[in-house]
Amino acid sequence: MARQLSFSKYEQELRPQLRQNLNIAESTEDVKKFFVYTVQKLFDRVMEGKEAFTYEDIRLEPLQESGFTISDRLRADPTFESVWKNSDLSNIVKRLADAAGNRHKHLMKNPAKTEAKIFRTS
Repeated sequence: MARQLSFSKYEQELRPQLRQNLNIAESTEDVKKFFVYTVQKLFDRVMEGKEAFTYEDIRLEPLQESGFTISDRLRADPTFESVWKNSDLSNIVKRLADAAGNRHKHLMKNPAKTEAKIFRTS
């Protein structure tokens, strides 16, 4: 039986900051940005800084079933792909995407409230 790597420790470290950032997000773009930054930190910890992750490597896609997409460049990396397939990393990213997706949907339902915060006048 193949050994399964677990990175839930990193998820538990990053989840509170993501939750806090999602709570202060004023737009759907903020939500996407906070999700990407959190996943970048997660990937950096998982790969122990051996891989350089760019902003374009991960995207929140709340309308897709998975909730996110990972770039072809990253999926083509054999080291990353091995970790992705032999660990709980995909499940962790899915949970983070679900949390961000819920906030994204909430902000989409209340665009006037979001716009009022963005275009606030003194």
